[in-house]
Amino acid sequence: MNKVLVSLLLSLGISSAAYAAGDAAIVGDAEAGKAKTAVCGACHAADGNSAAPNFPKLAGQGERYLLKQLNDIKGGKRQVLEMTGLLTNLSDQDMADIAAYFASQSMSVGAADPALVARGEELFRGGKLDQGMPACTGCHSPNGAGNDLAGFPQLGGQHAAYVAKQLTDFREGNRTNDGDTLIMRAIAAKLSNKDIAAVSSYIQGLH
Repeated sequence: MNKVLVSLLLSLGISSAAYAAGDAAIVGDAEAGKAKTAVCGACHAADGNSAAPNFPKLAGQGERYLLKQLNDIKGGKRQVLEMTGLLTNLSDQDMADIAAYFASQSMSVGAADPALVARGEELFRGGKLDQGMPACTGCHSPNGAGNDLAGFPQLGGQHAAYVAKQLTDFREGNRTNDGDTLIMRAIAAKLSNKDIAAVSSYIQGLH
């Protein structure tokens, strides 16, 4: 089991590194990006800390992860109805600058539902090893900060409603841009609705 997990994480790291190498010539400029985020701010707020729970917080998110999502959404690999057409006229440099700007901000922290903390923490830190589901900490770190070098997103502080929707979408096959290794789809497949509610709430208050 441990060998399988290590192999999986290494393959994900290699995939992320390869993706980054492909964009090596493009370096994001956070200051330039600030001026390009006016449209983004309508849903995600000017600093990336969205007030609406259905829109993700982008502030403090890993630059590599943000850029991948922007490219995936623009290219159609990830379907986000609310962003239809918004990225069409953005160049690769524009998206790199926007990713750099939001990555330079600090994500605010929410609060977890006390009734769900115990179960949420159990899943986040321990996974479901009897079902072959690893702990979230393996990719997203114990404090939810993620791993920007590997392209694993920051989770700590993210809106519970948004996290729950992404986990549900991965489980139901409505979101498939987690790569050829299918890691998030495989993990989400082992989560019940109650599990998703608990771990999402825990993540919202994690910092």
